[in-house]
Amino acid sequence: MTNFVEELRWRGMLHDIMPNTEEKLNEGMTAGYIGFDPTADSLHVGHLTQIMTLIHFQNAGHKPFALVGGATGMVGDPSGKSDERNLQTEEMVQHNLAGMKRQLAKFLTFEDAGNGAVMVNNADWFKNMNFLDFIRDVGKHITVNYMMAKDSVKKRLEGDTGMSFTEFCYQLVQGYDFYYLWKNNNCLVQMGGSDQWGNIVTGTELIRRKDAGTAYAITTQLIKKADGTKFGKTESGAVWLDPEKTSPYKFYQFWLNASDDDVKKWIRIFTLKTKDQIEALEAEHDAAPHLRILQKALAEDITIKTHSAEALETAIKTSEFLFGNGSLEFLKSLSASQVLEMFEGIPQFTISRGELEAGIDAATLLAEKSTVAPSKGEAKKLIQGGGVSVNKEKIKEVGQLFNIEQLINDKFIVLQKGKKNYFLLIVE
Repeated sequence: MTNFVEELRWRGMLHDIMPNTEEKLNEGMTAGYIGFDPTADSLHVGHLTQIMTLIHFQNAGHKPFALVGGATGMVGDPSGKSDERNLQTEEMVQHNLAGMKRQLAKFLTFEDAGNGAVMVNNADWFKNMNFLDFIRDVGKHITVNYMMAKDSVKKRLEGDTGMSFTEFCYQLVQGYDFYYLWKNNNCLVQMGGSDQWGNIVTGTELIRRKDAGTAYAITTQLIKKADGTKFGKTESGAVWLDPEKTSPYKFYQFWLNASDDDVKKWIRIFTLKTKDQIEALEAEHDAAPHLRILQKALAEDITIKTHSAEALETAIKTSEFLFGNGSLEFLKSLSASQVLEMFEGIPQFTISRGELEAGIDAATLLAEKSTVAPSKGEAKKLIQGGGVSVNKEKIKEVGQLFNIEQLINDKFIVLQKGKKNYFLLIVE
């Protein structure tokens, strides 16, 4: 076994830890869990810190439980929230659970034997519990004074929106999750982000008051970006682990675009590289920052882990095509939907097959069928200066004609001004 807490500590992940937790873990294999609320049918990069925590927990020889909140997902956790979440139907929750289970199975080894990971759903123990049972068997052990003292409650009560009784009870519901897993699965440790500390210790307190038992708590740092913007968000929204929601190329780019300040923290948190390996990469990176060695190492590692080696290869080739000297053959190997995804956010224009069959001269293509140039006169200057290309080949003269022979996948023409300004023509 290895020291799990020390692993979190040197990686900069550890935030709070209950007294005697580290000593308990070092005694031998221990079961511990982290909860995931099914608010969507995919996890996103904001969940990766907790996924990595479970990976380290399993690698250290402990038994990880991944709790998916089929019950709590229908309520919503108020921790760190300024407004109440929209409540979900049971059908929505079940749909979301199925997607999350598929993704977690990519990161953890699930099996009942030994320290194999186990997935549990708190709907299994809440579905047959009625309200009177809950307030009698759970509510009587925790005082309102104790619940009111929690930061997640105080902040909401001090705000303008207040807090519903539903959300106020959330910490009891999560506390009972811990009690149930402690009682039935010998789950001694709950882990989570630092915003979960209040909910987690409610569980340890319930275990103590209800059964005079002992349980433990660990929380990890909430990830923040050096520039103050929210981690895991881009201009187009959240960065999802589902390739249908965020393409592997965009996922790869998210990590590749990390700042030097951020990447030195993130490579410790989001990869399994050893301290020596990371320090060697840092030395290489500091010697030649422009090569972005740390960013590439991080992006490659997490893209393979989340998607596959093949997805990484496609992401790298896409990057090379858009930002380097990538091959047109690569573009031809993609499906129409992959091409459109690759050029998402890039100016796109539609032209009819008929007019392309008749032939369109270069100046018209640049100035009238797209916005590469504001006028035919400017188009002429661009062409004469060698600054514009069609399908990666420079346009030689203003009168050069283009027709369906230039189509990629019988549907697209790629225009390029300079090195990085792309325009996509779509033929319909």
